[in-house]
Amino acid sequence: MTRPAPSGLLGDTAARDYAWKLRLFNAYAEPELRQAIASLHLQPGLRVLDAGCGTGEALGWLADAVGRDGLVLGADLARAHTMAARAVAPADALVIQANLAQLPLARASIDLVWSVNTINHLHDPVAGLQGLAALLRPGGRIALGQSSLLPDMYFAWDARLERLVNEAVRQYYRDRYQVSERGLADVRALAGRLRQAGLRNVTARTFMIERLAPLARADEDYLLEVIFRGTWGERLRPYLPTDDYEELARLCDPDQPGYALRRPDFHFLQSFTLVVGGI
Repeated sequence: MTRPAPSGLLGDTAARDYAWKLRLFNAYAEPELRQAIASLHLQPGLRVLDAGCGTGEALGWLADAVGRDGLVLGADLARAHTMAARAVAPADALVIQANLAQLPLARASIDLVWSVNTINHLHDPVAGLQGLAALLRPGGRIALGQSSLLPDMYFAWDARLERLVNEAVRQYYRDRYQVSERGLADVRALAGRLRQAGLRNVTARTFMIERLAPLARADEDYLLEVIFRGTWGERLRPYLPTDDYEELARLCDPDQPGYALRRPDFHFLQSFTLVVGGI
């Protein structure tokens, strides 16, 4: 059987499924994501598209903002994600499986496009944004959310190991997806990409996701499963000196006495940046 060709820069296809990771991120970052939505001051009755809606948790938060007279739509490339989104979306929300470059929506039909951690997956972000901008009504906006434009802080007590781990992750992604260092950093250009796509009055605001020990369950689940195991783990062994990899493994192991997420001095910082432009 021939596998479908990737539609996204980072290997996304309609069959790809990382719903577990999206659910954990949304549960962990819900307070800051809701704060970002509130900063948009959405009015009742607006029509909102979540482009790259993932498992759909934001659909309910957006629906709360636009009220009963508003309309919320979600679109995602992956079948598994749209199925998950339909299970949690408000009853009157519409969720479609579609490539963001080929959305079956009418021009000038949307007031706000909300898109989180998605644009960096596109082969041509500017063309993708131009397509989304064509969906906007007069006065409409695109709001791009992106986590980790700044380096995350995991090991406040060991900046050296943290730096080596971050470099190892970047090298892993360069090797796996054949992406250049410049390509990995391109996500930082969100404001410029909006301007290149013809959006005006571009603004940016960064929210800090800050967590201290003792962690809430949703915070520990995300950091352990998505970061310590899903992003780091065995895949980083070839990219770190043996002693550093073994130290990282001990910090990431809940069965070890020095497990990072239960240290009384654990202090975590992650940025979430919202860049908004209008037509």
